[in-house]
Amino acid sequence: MSQSPSCRVGLVGTGFLARIRARCYGQLPGGGAVLAAVASRELGSAESFAAEHGVEQVAESFEALIARDDIDLVDLCVPNHLHRSFTEAAASAGIAVACTKPLTAYVGQDLDEPFEDADVSAVDPRHMAKVAVGDAGAMVRACREAGVPLLYGENWVHAPSVRRAAELLKTHESPILDMRGWECHNGSHSPYSKLWRYTGGGSLVRLAAHPIGAMVHLKELEGLARSGEPIRAVSVTADTANPTALLNGPSSVAQGWVDVETWASVSIAFSDGSRGLALGADTMVGGMQSRLVVLTGNGHLECNLSPHDALRGFGSEANSFGDSYVMEKAGSHAGWNSYLPQEDHSSGHIAMCADFVAAVSEGRDACSTGELGLEVTRIVSAAYCSASEGRRVKLEEMNE
Repeated sequence: MSQSPSCRVGLVGTGFLARIRARCYGQLPGGGAVLAAVASRELGSAESFAAEHGVEQVAESFEALIARDDIDLVDLCVPNHLHRSFTEAAASAGIAVACTKPLTAYVGQDLDEPFEDADVSAVDPRHMAKVAVGDAGAMVRACREAGVPLLYGENWVHAPSVRRAAELLKTHESPILDMRGWECHNGSHSPYSKLWRYTGGGSLVRLAAHPIGAMVHLKELEGLARSGEPIRAVSVTADTANPTALLNGPSSVAQGWVDVETWASVSIAFSDGSRGLALGADTMVGGMQSRLVVLTGNGHLECNLSPHDALRGFGSEANSFGDSYVMEKAGSHAGWNSYLPQEDHSSGHIAMCADFVAAVSEGRDACSTGELGLEVTRIVSAAYCSASEGRRVKLEEMNE
């Protein structure tokens, strides 16, 4: 480990998520994080990224990055099929690992080459679950055995609204009875998001995984506060569909999905009898909506990650404010809009990066660990099995 007071971060990947991470690490106070190096599949992309974000060095490859002796934390912003192998390699090098969500997913990693896109989504969901959960468990074990932390990139648990809700619930006399959470927008136009081979699923794993992670986190905290033992999810009932197939003309909702769902709902039963309902959908125009509602016997909390009304604005035309950014997935200035003043803050991304850096620097547990990522993988995998089989699936069926 570096002896520098700053945590030296090595970014792997140069896409959309890596840009968010670089921006957030750069906003941490007091030089808490230094972007020491970046690696990408294409060297030119890494060089451009480094120049844009002030990264000190460009590594020729992931292997070259983890061979350096000045990297404290590797942040993996790479496709799902690389998560396990990159995590195990970094852990073997004695480097802490941050991995984006989902921790793992089934993307045909056990199929013999060559195979077609359709071969991946044709695999039985039970087998998919076995592979995905097995990979997630292997990542957790690799880091534990190497004595390095595995940090799970779930920004929802770090969002100010969710963190404040958690603080209020600590002193609340009534248990959580019911949670409802959703993340919805008008879909991705990336061709990769429309194929199971590249994403490991659709709106369930891309969107609903966020509220699922937050619900699991809150119930764990509740259990620890009340009895010293976390309250766990025990079963799920789920449904998936592709309503966008109804569209046959111009639409603001993304089309052309191949073999993944664009709508998913998951009902989660917890060990204390409480329930959670998570929804993820690519069917909502007007900008991304990320919400979590927590209901107790004597309380009602609503966490509005996006949008919120810190700054509302009205435009009479689509270009009323030029090319100014509105919020994620909002495509026009016309009408009323929420102009989020600091989206990286309200979404939890800055606080998440700060917690990652503090956990590594101080040698403590992070708020969002690999164990949370493993639990979310089990729930998402069980949900796909439930949707396929049309029945409730117990989480114990998803053990490695």
